[in-house]
Amino acid sequence: MEEYYMKLALDLAKQGEGQTESNPLVGAVVVKDGQIVGMGAHLKYGEAHAEVHAIHMAGAHAEGADIYVTLEPCSHYGKTPPCAELIINSGIKRVFVAMRDPNPLVAGRGISMMKEAGIEVREGILADQAERLNEKFLHFMRTGLPYVTLKAAASLDGKIATSKGDSKWITSEAARQDAQQYRKTHQSILVGVGTVKADNPSLTCRLPNVTKQPVRVILDTVLSIPEDAKVICDQIAPTWIFTTARADEEKKKRLSAFGVNIFTLETERIQIPDVLKILAEEGIMSVYVEGGSAVHGSFVKEGCFQEIIFYFAPKLIGGTHAPSLISGEGFQSMKDVPLLQFTDITQIGRDIKLTAKPTKE
Repeated sequence: MEEYYMKLALDLAKQGEGQTESNPLVGAVVVKDGQIVGMGAHLKYGEAHAEVHAIHMAGAHAEGADIYVTLEPCSHYGKTPPCAELIINSGIKRVFVAMRDPNPLVAGRGISMMKEAGIEVREGILADQAERLNEKFLHFMRTGLPYVTLKAAASLDGKIATSKGDSKWITSEAARQDAQQYRKTHQSILVGVGTVKADNPSLTCRLPNVTKQPVRVILDTVLSIPEDAKVICDQIAPTWIFTTARADEEKKKRLSAFGVNIFTLETERIQIPDVLKILAEEGIMSVYVEGGSAVHGSFVKEGCFQEIIFYFAPKLIGGTHAPSLISGEGFQSMKDVPLLQFTDITQIGRDIKLTAKPTKE
């Protein structure tokens, strides 16, 4: 039954997807004498954690009960008091934890607190599933850098537009709608200025009940972005532009007056590792890269990605000058080419969605 209750906690945790910002997804279930007496999930950044909801629901039944938690209870004061302390004070006798929290503010301290209070703690129940649930948060905590997902839509021969730049639409409405879920579950959407010029996109999540739009990140070496672009004028979501010392200072001032954040790098060209470092410093835990092909090429060349999601339509565009999924310098030797492992292959309407992650031989 341990795995059953932990699976329920994991399912509860998913309810917070796209709403917890830099916090992890967490679910909790309180069980007394074989009966579920409390359940909860962390639903929104700054609000009550999963354990709080579950224990409050259990009320007096928490005394002598077990609690199943998908991530080690916190041990520090942040936006909310420590959950480990609440568990101790509630009278719970056993705690089942899927995995430890690598956050340096926690990192085993929550478990130690509970053990020192005489509570039995068991770890590792459905740990692999808990790891997958919070892969963005865990990557950020372990590396100090955002989790990067590369997304693109292409014809079967790998073209993202015709040689004349026409790209509306390669994939079906069903595939485009599917891609929206990833805008919701990432803290930022990143594109190159070429995409802004070509498509004038809003770069927002169009799903219902979105509590917070992702930050729109634009890479623009010489600050050539049109000042009437939607990402500048619509005020729907924050817009951050990365540029270089080659950018016009007066234009910077005009864009800043619109509320745009300008990050000026000291290099001649925008370097992807520098961008990710700054995004991490600004609290951005995940980045959804939507292109174009040169931007994708830069991320691939630097090895700065953790996942790719490519949608392929059953169409053949052809043409030497039609842009491909990934451009740029590419690799000169096969030994340098990153190896990927497919993690999912799904048909969506008439299209195919491929999901893959870097792997080693």
